[in-house]
Amino acid sequence: MPGREEGLPKHRQVYGELERSIRSGRWKSGERLPSESELVRQFGASRITVGRAVRDLQLAGLVDRRAGSGTFVRTSRPAGALSFGLLIPDLGETEIFEPICRGMMASPLAREHALLWGCLTGPSSKEEQALELCRQYVDRKVAGVFFAPLELTPAKDEVNQRILAILDEARIPVVLLDRPAVPYPGRGRHDLVGIDNRRAGLVVTEHLLGLGARRVAFVALPNAAATVDAREAGYREALFVRGMAFDSSLAARLAPADVGAVRAFMESSRPDGIVCANDWTAARLLHSLLALGVDVPRAVRLVGIDDVDYASLLPVPLTTLQQPTRQIGAAALAVMLDRVTGADLPARDVLLEGRLVVRRSCGSP
Repeated sequence: MPGREEGLPKHRQVYGELERSIRSGRWKSGERLPSESELVRQFGASRITVGRAVRDLQLAGLVDRRAGSGTFVRTSRPAGALSFGLLIPDLGETEIFEPICRGMMASPLAREHALLWGCLTGPSSKEEQALELCRQYVDRKVAGVFFAPLELTPAKDEVNQRILAILDEARIPVVLLDRPAVPYPGRGRHDLVGIDNRRAGLVVTEHLLGLGARRVAFVALPNAAATVDAREAGYREALFVRGMAFDSSLAARLAPADVGAVRAFMESSRPDGIVCANDWTAARLLHSLLALGVDVPRAVRLVGIDDVDYASLLPVPLTTLQQPTRQIGAAALAVMLDRVTGADLPARDVLLEGRLVVRRSCGSP
């Protein structure tokens, strides 16, 4: 691989090589690409890595995958076809985003359009990567950008606003995925597609209260996205509906993999149930609790939000609220096409309902 790509994940290196071969004309329109087995040997990569790279090519509108036949370079797109940029700094780290993107491309509305991935030239911070991708999409004059705002960094709000200002100045429509770009109660001027996060927090909290938990905590990471604030608001609302006072000592922002911090929190707050802001937090908190000898769910009932792939595979399978990721992707594409043709429409939030998935971590029979 070229030296400038050494800092990229392996699947992005494979993607970059294949993309250059297509754009250079090495593989012509309608031509069949080598099989995944051949690509595995060529790149010295795993089948999972190669499969992901080929899937990314499909999402970018460069190839078509035909069941039983193979992967073919896509023919010229019809007049009126649009290209949309994906600006998702957490892609590959937060599991909900890949199925959201697959939901976009599986939508009947996607047949004439393409999703584009930016190409980075070297290692840099997540903030710098996001700004670079933003500028690439402006240079390529994309018809719109799907943006999942940054989280978990102190500078996230500033960088998110810089990105949106650049896209607004270029008159490129933006649809936000999963999370708003400004802290609550602010409301930006861009469309948003995700789940009803306040209701999600309420539903999982009510579930624990209904099972008999009386000291229910809420745990999240510091500098989390505004969606976490909404989920905490739902948690507080569930307590209010039950006539239970909110105890600020039970709402914690901490590193769930830090066993010492978890021990201090458990000893000072003594929760018998914990609502985690997401499954990522819940999985790490579960391992910390088990390392401390805490019995989940007998001593502490645990729930998350998202229903990522590994939720059912944890040492204690996780009760969680499932995000309808594919439907979110399809809805986001529909909203984007509406925005492209109706720039004067008021900004809107399209919030889908999640589904509670009950497993052993909550102690439900």
